[in-house]
Amino acid sequence: MGSRPSLRHYIAMIAPDLETAIAKLRDLIADARTIVPFTGAGISTECGIPDFRSPGGLWTKNQPIQFGDFVASREMRDEAWRQRFVMQESFAQAKPGRGHRALASLYRAGKVPALVTQNIDNLHQDSGIPPRDVVELHGNTTYATCLECAQRYELTWVKEQFDANGQHAPDCDCGGFIKTATVSFGQSMPAVAMQRAEELSKSCDLFLAVGSSLVVWPAAGFPLMAKRSGAALVIVNREPTEFDDLADLVVRDDIGDALAPFIAR
Repeated sequence: MGSRPSLRHYIAMIAPDLETAIAKLRDLIADARTIVPFTGAGISTECGIPDFRSPGGLWTKNQPIQFGDFVASREMRDEAWRQRFVMQESFAQAKPGRGHRALASLYRAGKVPALVTQNIDNLHQDSGIPPRDVVELHGNTTYATCLECAQRYELTWVKEQFDANGQHAPDCDCGGFIKTATVSFGQSMPAVAMQRAEELSKSCDLFLAVGSSLVVWPAAGFPLMAKRSGAALVIVNREPTEFDDLADLVVRDDIGDALAPFIAR
């Protein structure tokens, strides 16, 4: 039998077809000791959650509210919660897709110590990866917290209070503002999550960027950090990214189709 290709065999290769891409990716995964998946909105679009920037995306319908505006204005807090409840149907009904299930399979196989995500939809946890091993860079929209005391609030309670108060956002008993547990524009990135993502990026030998446009910083720096630390870099995304020329393999195809073969049967 011939030897398996090394992790450096497919440098800067854009696979010409999905079958070739899956074969190359299978080899890279088999060779890797430690894989760190890094996921963006593209992995969740097949689950019914629109992305943010594309035509028809969430930001084309509702402009994101800056963190400073949220804190400074009761009107902006009310609007932030109105927007969140408009999105509730998409988030509440979404189930893990093929990409989520494939990465969960790699986690259960012992290849993935933890996963880093830009997503806020909780679908990686729903796919079976324990919350402790889902590093959320932009937080989580499936619950809320008080900005002062960090008390957790469930969205059902917030919605009840919002409606009962004439479409006004409730405040915490401590007087703090209640906000979805997401990181808004202008809000500080979570230090613990950022530190862990950096450690994972520097210690893996295969970094798997899935469904991310790789334009939102500082999160977009982790693929580059992994590459500079000696890891092979694979990018799976329907659209080109600025890092494609640095990648060892680019799979420019449907994410679900590309990762479905890696779901454990």
